[in-house]
Amino acid sequence: MKITLLCYATFAVKCPENSDAYPIAEGDTVSDVLRKVEIPIEEVKIVFVNGVSCKFDTKLNDGDRVGVFPAVGGG
Repeated sequence: MKITLLCYATFAVKCPENSDAYPIAEGDTVSDVLRKVEIPIEEVKIVFVNGVSCKFDTKLNDGDRVGVFPAVGGG
């Protein structure tokens, strides 16, 4: 199974080269993928799966598009 993984802002450096066809195992969740690409869950502000906000325990399916956003600060 493969997903599209989109890592935004400061997470862009964590996005793997194969992010347009990132391999996952059946039953993998958002948190499993974050762990694999070494993005700390506590730094994640919002996750979208197929354009819909979701939780870290959301199970992923073949072809899903996952977007990961950090908390963004400014000043």
